[in-house]
Amino acid sequence: MDLILLRHAATAGNLERRYIGATDEPLSDEGIAAARLVKLPIQPQRVYASPTRRCAQTSLAIFPCVPITIEPDLREASFGAFENHTYDELKDNPDYQRWLDSGGAIAPPGGETIGEVRARVLGAWERVREDCRAYDRAALVVHGGTIMTLTQARLGGGLFDWQVPNCGGYIVRIIDGAWSLTHRL
Repeated sequence: MDLILLRHAATAGNLERRYIGATDEPLSDEGIAAARLVKLPIQPQRVYASPTRRCAQTSLAIFPCVPITIEPDLREASFGAFENHTYDELKDNPDYQRWLDSGGAIAPPGGETIGEVRARVLGAWERVREDCRAYDRAALVVHGGTIMTLTQARLGGGLFDWQVPNCGGYIVRIIDGAWSLTHRL
């Protein structure tokens, strides 16, 4: 199976470099325009998306005729008290510094640890993988953190080695459960 891992188009918060994890922001006008320009080398038979508006809007803009299944656990990490704030707004906050220093091992106040996100996302992938068996080509329209988590778990490397811009991502080929990277988007 070929699997497209695609990050949603930009929101206003993304453009302002805010932590937009659990915040359910719609796409910005720039994001909608960018999504409409995405051209992929393959088209999926099924799309699996995070439950956020930004992922639904991106899915509909890029894959208007492909059935979409919402998978709640493919959502982005919750940044808790840091949601909708920028680095500059948070840099003097001791809780923020502790969270950064821990590499996400501790949770932001009211948010998730990197381990909690990983467990949730990998559990969601197992459910999606079972459903995907009926298709030769599928897509996940999700978040940067979701893509980073999946690719690190299946392809190795460091988590931040797999960062992607809005409307960016990867295509992987999955054979007998083994992932190989075929395209960077």
